[in-house]
Amino acid sequence: MAARIHQVSERGVTLLELLIAITLVAGLSTGMLMAMRTSLLTYEKIAKKLESNRRFVKTQQILSNQIGAVIPVQGMCPAGEGPIATFFSFLSGSADTLRLVSSYSIAEGARGYPQIVEYRVIAGERGSVRLVATERPYSGPQSTAPFCGGPALPTPTVSPFEFGAGAQSAAAPSAASYVLAEHLALCRFSYHEPYDQNRFLETPWLPLWDRPVLPAGVRIEMQPVAPETGGLSVLGVTVPIRVDRDPRLVYDDRQ
Repeated sequence: MAARIHQVSERGVTLLELLIAITLVAGLSTGMLMAMRTSLLTYEKIAKKLESNRRFVKTQQILSNQIGAVIPVQGMCPAGEGPIATFFSFLSGSADTLRLVSSYSIAEGARGYPQIVEYRVIAGERGSVRLVATERPYSGPQSTAPFCGGPALPTPTVSPFEFGAGAQSAAAPSAASYVLAEHLALCRFSYHEPYDQNRFLETPWLPLWDRPVLPAGVRIEMQPVAPETGGLSVLGVTVPIRVDRDPRLVYDDRQ
């Protein structure tokens, strides 16, 4: 009986076996950590791609909703002296600038007050350009007076920030600016001439719009500096304008 107990007490693990076990555990732990690190890096890349895709889609939705919700209003330029004022169709634009009054706001959506919206193409980093939208509250024709005598107010200084965040303009304290697209090699506006409903003929796209009526549509051509790999690239937007009211006419329904 004593010999048997002595034999059991001599059983154990040699140093070599212990070193092998520690090496195996360390190898398994290292492999698991590397797998977790690879998974986290992959998740981070996918999250960035999804965020970039959502940004592009949201930008297109905002441009479509805001331009499509244009309000045909007249701007007012007061005279130097006296109550006489001149009126003009407020919607106007060029190849790099578009201004209009819209019932859709970037900050408030379709539930807010009408906004004077101005899109401008300004210089970006390393020779690129960016598309910036500036909103100012619209309270009637008199609120368009600062736009008289020029295409627009001075462009507020904006810096890159996450989409949806506002920046106060130095030119107008009540103005909010938003960077809709950046790192662009090209951003250009064009305007579709209204259709001739009597002749059913196609009308051209124009690089400048200074007519007293609304265009039939607005096209924004955008081209990125470097195409996105594995994600959505910046695409152009073509927005039809279905409002056919003449801004020069005054409607009176009191009869």
